[in-house]
Amino acid sequence: MRPAKPGRAAPRPALAALLAATLVLPAVPAHAAAGICSDAQAAPMAATVNPQATTEARRALQALLEQALARSQSVGAARLLAEAAQGDLQEAQAAPLPRVTLGAAASGLSQHHSTLRQEGLQGQLNVNVSAPLFDAGRSAALVNWRERLLEAARLGEIEAREQVALQTVSLSLEQQRYRRQAEVYARYASRMGCLVGALERIVAADRGRASELLQVRNTLRQAELALALAQSQQRQVESRLRRFVGESLPPPAPLEALLPGPPALEPLLSEAAAASPIAQLSAQAQAQAHLARATRASALPQVSWSVSGSRQAGATAPTTVWSGGVSLSVPLVDRSLEPAQRAAALRADAALAQRDDALASRLQRVAETHEQARAAFERAQASAEVLQGSQRLREATLLQWQQLGRRSLFDVISAESEYHNLQVTRVNALLDAQQATMLLWSLGRGVAAGMDY
Repeated sequence: MRPAKPGRAAPRPALAALLAATLVLPAVPAHAAAGICSDAQAAPMAATVNPQATTEARRALQALLEQALARSQSVGAARLLAEAAQGDLQEAQAAPLPRVTLGAAASGLSQHHSTLRQEGLQGQLNVNVSAPLFDAGRSAALVNWRERLLEAARLGEIEAREQVALQTVSLSLEQQRYRRQAEVYARYASRMGCLVGALERIVAADRGRASELLQVRNTLRQAELALALAQSQQRQVESRLRRFVGESLPPPAPLEALLPGPPALEPLLSEAAAASPIAQLSAQAQAQAHLARATRASALPQVSWSVSGSRQAGATAPTTVWSGGVSLSVPLVDRSLEPAQRAAALRADAALAQRDDALASRLQRVAETHEQARAAFERAQASAEVLQGSQRLREATLLQWQQLGRRSLFDVISAESEYHNLQVTRVNALLDAQQATMLLWSLGRGVAAGMDY
């Protein structure tokens, strides 16, 4: 082999060796962290789920849910509505009980009759006690109506808590998604920044490598743009999350490790059929049925009793009057009763139809979400296997380029890009799987109950 003449560019194998040596130097450009040119960084997530990480993730989310539920205005409003429904029930329960009323009146008296003349003040005091004897079951139907409405209000409070929990968990998982993506893109940008610094020194010795430097710089810019986008999306999610949990966000936790796989479908379907929104619709349908019975009872004969007494004194001689009796009320002609009864019956049928439709829709959604969760977990597992192969290809490509000169820098860049993109794919697959699982829990037993299970 002929020695290189002075002034000629160094042979490519020598330049490759120089570049390979540069890749392990601690001195790198200012925008790259020390040591990133070595291959010491591991993948952001392990291929298997660590049970300790699962426990840590669940504890972090449980603390976050307690914080969000404690400060939620919607949960507080639902609780107030349940308390108001309790008051309505007490009112309906008290309606059949005896009612006592007290009345008083004062008037001036001026009476002239022949030679008799009376003038002065006249006072009267009345006391009345009354209660229904028979109302064709109307009072009992109204009590049942209010009981079902109270049950629906309490179930509405549970659903309000569930919605806050689901939104809080979903935002936490999204925050984790973009945090993990930012970590991957930061490593990718640092790796490309190291290559830019190395190639700048190589191009100073061999201008024929300028195209490689341009390619690396372009790849670095793309990685920096992806990093900036992930960081921006993370800040947006954190802003929405602060609405639920306050300004102090929890420390990072391995939320991608909540579950290693999707839960079984059959128990989820049973839990979804008994979920609080379906039970709430059932209670509302029952309430409408009781209200329809109360409306029908209002058209039947009503019997009540009453006792009253009055005391009159003043300008005339004091007098006391007591009376008591039973009254019967029978609607004979009331054209508003039939439309009211028909409307009440139609509302009861409509409530049942809404409950049945909501149940069918919920079961279908559970089945679809379970399939999404299953596919996401499979995608995460497959991406882990592909990622291992990409890591081996990445190492082999770098080795062949550094020591043997059989690969170009473009092959190295392609291998780096594929490797880091697969890391992002795995991040997305794992977080998609966890989000689908959270939705499955929310459609059934609830997010908080699912994490306690």
